[in-house]
Amino acid sequence: MTGSQPAAPSVDVPATAELLARARRLQPLIRENAAKGEQERRVAEESIQGMAEAGLFKIAQPRRYGGYETSMRTMLDVSAAVGEADGGTSWVLTLCNVCAWMTGLFPQQAQDEVWGSDPGALVSGVLAPTAETGRVDGGQRVTGRWFWNSGSWHADWAVLGIPVTDGTGEVVDQGLALIPRTDLEFEETWFVAGMRSSGSNCLMATDVFVPDHRIISVPAAIEGTYGTEHTDETLYRAAFVPLLALVLAGPQLGMGRAVLEIVRSKAATKPISYTFYEAQADSVAFQMQLAQAAMMLDTAQLHAYRAAADIDEAAARGEYPDVVTRARVRADTGWAIDHVVKAIDILLSAHGAGSFAESNPLQRFWRDSSVAARHAVTLPTVGYEVYGKALLDREDQITPLV
Repeated sequence: MTGSQPAAPSVDVPATAELLARARRLQPLIRENAAKGEQERRVAEESIQGMAEAGLFKIAQPRRYGGYETSMRTMLDVSAAVGEADGGTSWVLTLCNVCAWMTGLFPQQAQDEVWGSDPGALVSGVLAPTAETGRVDGGQRVTGRWFWNSGSWHADWAVLGIPVTDGTGEVVDQGLALIPRTDLEFEETWFVAGMRSSGSNCLMATDVFVPDHRIISVPAAIEGTYGTEHTDETLYRAAFVPLLALVLAGPQLGMGRAVLEIVRSKAATKPISYTFYEAQADSVAFQMQLAQAAMMLDTAQLHAYRAAADIDEAAARGEYPDVVTRARVRADTGWAIDHVVKAIDILLSAHGAGSFAESNPLQRFWRDSSVAARHAVTLPTVGYEVYGKALLDREDQITPLV
């Protein structure tokens, strides 16, 4: 351990049930602020503050800095609970938490710089190496633009993909660089149909110096070699790509549940227009649609939970999952999200055209889920192909992100 690190705080880590209870107590506030967040294209500060006070941004932060250092399953469940109230708010919580987890993979010196003086610092991030770099004494000079940086309004640091170059300018690695928000410029670029409140704008660097201790290798991380000295910390032994992918299913699970509950709760009083049904609940066709959607949501959750167990149990054993298991997590993630999207479509068709009134939260959940489902890391067809190739031990894999 470095001399700069103070004694680890004594952290009273809440049980997952308590964290979920805190998230559910915040649901009325988050729902109330959802339309405002969408209009302003950022999560309302009141909701951010509420989640911070409830400790929801601590679930993937090391205990050494007052975090809760929980598990993949807990991250999934807390994100889903917030997603029941608003997809965009859950997305920001999820991305800040997974970026906190990535920060926990860096050497302690870098972690100290992020959380040593401000344990409440939030981190956003983009994995794509959309930058240019030059090797200098002690680190890299970085110039780049990183789009779709979810939570960019609220973050104090960013973990950003970069090419790593040697003294001749040759790219020798792909890295993740931790850069303070004060070193970055900001451009509003997030004008979209859904997930508007995620604030996924563009961060920019112009000749910013990043020291070596704030850079880790992505290829090494994909194979389970991280920069942290604290190899006893179970959460930071979790598999890199599987965790980065699966967390994105959390908001989707919550949005699916929310849509099911809204449609179910109104069925006893909402008629089916141009039929003799005075209540949707009396229609066998509606009952079957509701059941089909509910089963799809159950299927999504079961696959997500299996994938979470694969990640958590391997980390607890101190083992890195093999390629087939890691590929299956990507397929499980795509399967889960695909079934949430399909379930929401069925539910909105069953509920009727009123689903799409601007005043109806159903249309916001529909748009948020649909946009989030197109994230490149969770595309179902990509996940299925990755898994199929792994099952066949093919050498023509389509991505290194397994």
